[in-house]
Amino acid sequence: MKRRFIWVVACVRRHVDEGGAALIAALMATFLLTALGLALVLGTATETMIAGNYRNGQEALYAAEAGIERSMPDLLAVPDWSAIPAGNMTSAFIDGPPGGSRTLADGASLDLTQATNLATCGKTSECSLADINASTDDRPSGQSNPRWRLYAYSPINQLLPTGTLSSAMYVVVWVGNHQLESGSDPAGDGSSQTNPGREVLAIRAEAFGPSGSHRVVEVAIARTRSVENERGQGE
Repeated sequence: MKRRFIWVVACVRRHVDEGGAALIAALMATFLLTALGLALVLGTATETMIAGNYRNGQEALYAAEAGIERSMPDLLAVPDWSAIPAGNMTSAFIDGPPGGSRTLADGASLDLTQATNLATCGKTSECSLADINASTDDRPSGQSNPRWRLYAYSPINQLLPTGTLSSAMYVVVWVGNHQLESGSDPAGDGSSQTNPGREVLAIRAEAFGPSGSHRVVEVAIARTRSVENERGQGE
């Protein structure tokens, strides 16, 4: 009877040990499945964020290009471009006075004055003449760098009067003299016929959108002798 009792006790202890091991295995499997589920959710959220940022970036690029295209007819309608680099005229595509703060579609704020300073001399505060004429990696031409002047600024969804364009982008377009300008006045259009920068303008467009999306496009345009060529209908 004594030996049988010892064997029964040993069997009970073995079952208890096996039950504890099964519990630990079940907990480990649960933790593993939880980790895999979290990794899957995180991966999906990350991919969604990446896709959204890419979409916003592409939309901002298209908005900046559209801002330039919208400004072109207004520029071509001006017979004398000398007043444009001086900042004496703007496009019809504006949403108020030049400068000041604008509220973007996602609630963020954009200060047009600060954005102009940033494009002109790389800082948000007022640019000094030394700042403007400095040669930097972004503005390597020194005194020949464009003095950017606000020309067009508005939500891109105002581009169509029908209101059918749905976009959260805000576009700003600046104009300035091109680096080819060799005149003594970098804010005016050279009067000499031999000036390589005569009737050549630099245009800079920036689009701002949700989640900090931002794209910059810079182009140069030159007035030609025929309206057809100016509008891209000639050679």
